[in-house]
Amino acid sequence: MTGRLDLPEPDAFTRTYWDAAAEGRLLIRRCRACGRAHHYPREFCPRCWSEDVVWEPASGRATLYTWSVVHRNDLPPFAERTPYVAAVVDLAEGPRMMTEVVGERELSAGAELEVAFREGIPVFRIVPGSGQVPGPGK
Repeated sequence: MTGRLDLPEPDAFTRTYWDAAAEGRLLIRRCRACGRAHHYPREFCPRCWSEDVVWEPASGRATLYTWSVVHRNDLPPFAERTPYVAAVVDLAEGPRMMTEVVGERELSAGAELEVAFREGIPVFRIVPGSGQVPGPGK
């Protein structure tokens, strides 16, 4: 355990995912039996249960599904990052992913996002020039 609760502890199966992320590449898993992509990485397809799944590069594009601004988190190193945006995004390939949105604080559902990496962890940011508009009441 690293003492930091935001860093992964890769195992033999997830090491491929985390090694790619450390190189700035986002991977997903795709089932060769039903063709569906999924995330988080699993050794089987969560839809048809096939074990015929492979690693595949993701485009890094996503849309914002939902988010919450976290103002208090006492666990290391989150306290130093508050406020931060915990989010769920829809990857262009189909799966939903829990993540963090960095940078922009004026968010709206459906905002176009692109992957970025912080210390080998995939996070997302608003696509520059994507016509992002403020949410309700802004």
